Amino acid sequence: MNDKTRDFIEGNLDTDIRQLALKGCRDKEVDFDTALRQIAGRQTARRKLPTWAALDGIIYPPHLNMEQCSSEQTARYKANICQRLLSSKASHLLDLTGGFGVDFTFMSDAFNEATYVERNNELFAISSKNINLLKPKAECINTDGMEVLHTIDHVSMIFMDPARRDDHGARTYGISDCTPNVLEIKDELLQKADNVMLKLSPMLDWHKAISDLGEQYIKEVHIVSVQNECKELLIVMQQQPTEPITVYCVNDDSVFSYTPSSLSSNHISHLSSRIFLYEPNASIMKAGCFAEVAQAFHVSQLAPNSHLFTSEILIEDFPGRKFQIQSISSMNKQELKTALKDIRKANISVRNFPMSVAELRKKLKISEGGNDYIFATTLAEGEKKVLIICQHL
Repeated sequence: MNDKTRDFIEGNLDTDIRQLALKGCRDKEVDFDTALRQIAGRQTARRKLPTWAALDGIIYPPHLNMEQCSSEQTARYKANICQRLLSSKASHLLDLTGGFGVDFTFMSDAFNEATYVERNNELFAISSKNINLLKPKAECINTDGMEVLHTIDHVSMIFMDPARRDDHGARTYGISDCTPNVLEIKDELLQKADNVMLKLSPMLDWHKAISDLGEQYIKEVHIVSVQNECKELLIVMQQQPTEPITVYCVNDDSVFSYTPSSLSSNHISHLSSRIFLYEPNASIMKAGCFAEVAQAFHVSQLAPNSHLFTSEILIEDFPGRKFQIQSISSMNKQELKTALKDIRKANISVRNFPMSVAELRKKLKISEGGNDYIFATTLAEGEKKVLIICQHL
């Protein structure tokens, strides 16, 4: 990259990329395509990778790689997992599917040695330069990760993020549909590493994932959400875990962990005596650990299929949104009129309810927004349909 191109990039870091692309650049010495990519990459990094965005010298890959790479927040979380799992100071991280290198760079802080492997030549050329800038002692190898796996002796941690797109570019989710197919190399992975961490699609059913991989090898399951959007499913495997599986439900700085059990889900609340309502975060919903949440936080399930909870006193550290119940109404026309008389706008959610949000809005003649929240659900008692009108806390 020449000086003119660097100056153009620095001078346009805050410019709207679409307008810049239309405007173009008259200076023939500026590599305009490269400049656009770097400006767009830096703008995305400000959101996803603020530490990198603040550094000079980082090179950014094409748009798709930037969108697919981990955020700094989730990469730091993986680094924390590594730090907790390490049993010795002589530690070595091997990332067999390095990609843009975000996970590798942050995770490598926990290790004495770190090896990055990426088979895509273009992506390797970019990422290895960044890694040499950020982690000059790391080893970078441009080859297929399977070749490295077959030749290594033993490492502390193998990390893999199998490609979740097929040969035609379509998204895939199943473990066996990704590249490489972890199910085919699982035994070798476990033989050659103290720990194996897999980053899988958040769309996967984690119960099926651990069944496919072999429950006897699973040490931890991490369901990671950012701003209540499920982003990653992480599974940590060992040859012989010494403790039962632990599931971690993560949403930003909130972490709820539990050991799956056969806890009953029959503790159902009597809504009339409860004044606080709770909606679990996305990771809890993905995990499906409703009985464990009820037991841990001393709350009651509103109904078996509503996935809402209630309590008589406020549970400040509940892992999700908290509401104070203002009133409860059946679907009786007169009751609705009384309960909703002062409400023209509201945020509506439906849980185990026979109408969609759009249908309910039309029926109630309530527009979107405002400070009121309405949960439409079905109570366990006699399959009664109700609206719970709340204020967010």
